[in-house]
Amino acid sequence: MAPYLLAADGDAVVGVRLYWWNVEASAALYGPLHCLEVTLRNALHDVLAGRHGRPDWWASAPLNRHGARLVDEARRKCERSGAAPAAVDGIVAELSFGFWTSLVSGARGYDRGFWVPAARKAFPHYSGRRDALHDSLLSLVHLRNRVMHHEPIHHRHLAADHAKIYRVLGYVSAEMAEEARAMDRFPAVLAARQDALRGARPHRF
Repeated sequence: MAPYLLAADGDAVVGVRLYWWNVEASAALYGPLHCLEVTLRNALHDVLAGRHGRPDWWASAPLNRHGARLVDEARRKCERSGAAPAAVDGIVAELSFGFWTSLVSGARGYDRGFWVPAARKAFPHYSGRRDALHDSLLSLVHLRNRVMHHEPIHHRHLAADHAKIYRVLGYVSAEMAEEARAMDRFPAVLAARQDALRGARPHRF
């Protein structure tokens, strides 16, 4: 509770309310983050499979040692819970948001090995710099990890985070961004923060 009590200036009642609001905000961000992560990984997987002419594109792509290790870990995890060899779809699903984001990074050889020939095609509505896109994705990886590991997010500029999710999702699929917005309750949760901290509304998640 220490981060919440600190943010509440030591007021235990407000600190507890802030804790529960943080849970509510995290729950409301799960859906948009889910849409972004799944849409991104599917788009990157499709363009890389097309580039390399095989569904298990990682077998011939210029992954660095860290990327190859992540693929091996995903494969082993799939094989521990099912039949060997692991299915491609299973490996794709096991690879983390951070792995997919790394394919847009400035890692040695990745610009020419991934971005230029294929990865950029996963973002048909983006025309900016690769490094700016990677910075946006990396910040959303950090947000996603805090949400999924039950960490405080109340101190972040959550309105900007939320807008960034949809901006990046729109680069990949404008249709998915529109569909996700129609189901998104996060703006209402954010707008109700002060009421929640005053105890003027019940907590929901």
